[in-house]
Amino acid sequence: MGKGGCCYPAWIGIRNQLLVKVETDEGIVGWGESGLSGREKAVVGAIEHYADFLIGMDPMQIGRIWQDLYRSQYFEGGRVLQAAISALDIAFHDIKGKALGVPVYDLLGGKQRDFIPTFASTAAAPGPAMLDEAKMLVDAGWTAMRLSPAGHQNEKIYEPREHIADTAKWCIKARELLGDDVVLGIDYHHRLTVAEAATFGQRMPKGTLDFLEEPIRAESPEAYEALRRLIVIPFAIGEEFASKWQFLPFIERDIHQFNRLDVCNVGGLTESMKIAGWSEAHYVDMMPHNPLGPICTAATVHFAAAVPNFSWLETRASPAETHLGFDNSDFFPVQPRLEGAVYPVSDAPGLGVEVNEELLAKQDFRYWQAPRLVRRDGSVTNW
Repeated sequence: MGKGGCCYPAWIGIRNQLLVKVETDEGIVGWGESGLSGREKAVVGAIEHYADFLIGMDPMQIGRIWQDLYRSQYFEGGRVLQAAISALDIAFHDIKGKALGVPVYDLLGGKQRDFIPTFASTAAAPGPAMLDEAKMLVDAGWTAMRLSPAGHQNEKIYEPREHIADTAKWCIKARELLGDDVVLGIDYHHRLTVAEAATFGQRMPKGTLDFLEEPIRAESPEAYEALRRLIVIPFAIGEEFASKWQFLPFIERDIHQFNRLDVCNVGGLTESMKIAGWSEAHYVDMMPHNPLGPICTAATVHFAAAVPNFSWLETRASPAETHLGFDNSDFFPVQPRLEGAVYPVSDAPGLGVEVNEELLAKQDFRYWQAPRLVRRDGSVTNW
């Protein structure tokens, strides 16, 4: 690497994106993205530490660099460092693909599918508007979607028990409206306890939902095993995991069925491919987390194209979420574009994304905090 590169924490759409540019002394530029939303400045600091010794290294040696980044400190790992490693690793893959004139998926073993099926999310709270959005998505070509829990629109107070029955009722109505062929899930954003999640699952007939995403915090595999004994809905978890070691007990103990792996948090494409192979041996499908910008989408499309055990990629660019603005074409004139409900797999060298760096450099960073939720008694609860 020659000049090194630059970090751009910039407000695009309704949140910041942390984009990382890596330059080589041969003039090749690679782009990566970090996924630690709300703590972008911490990741910038980590990348600045890494830049001190990355300059002068060969970016083609991606696996070796990954090990050097991970093992070059006593306090290895963690979400901040892994988000930094993720962005750099993705940028190195972009550089190598461009240098060799091949798409990134060719660096991962080649393309196993020509397009990437996606699941979309409804934006409205449970009720008639949610059903209208779900029907709109089916009419637009989606066969898999994620519904919205009740109570999640309130940015100050969240009381799960006040909303569980209502959410379950509208999930049942969605299944009745859409029929048996549509894949339906719901994301609880790990806001529930084991007991609350069990109550939710037990309020619905079997077969209502095809996946339950992040119902509880994932620090304890034992808690997930307890929940598994209480309900039968397949689990989709792992978007907050920052290494293969965090996935280890969940994969080895067959706790979940879908990996919500995030290439921008887990350690980039290098770590993602290892987790995918491990998951394949346990018949766990990859269902990647993708709530960020086009760099994340492109990297995940290449990953999804290269692995056999894949179900759906999250998209936030459906007709139900046009307000988000993450894929603003002014910043990303060339990027993955949905064709109906799927992403075609680009054969352009590298990631296949072009960035308007001049405009990006002018865009402000904004300090943003996630809602700090409390229960009605004043105690702090999960966002």
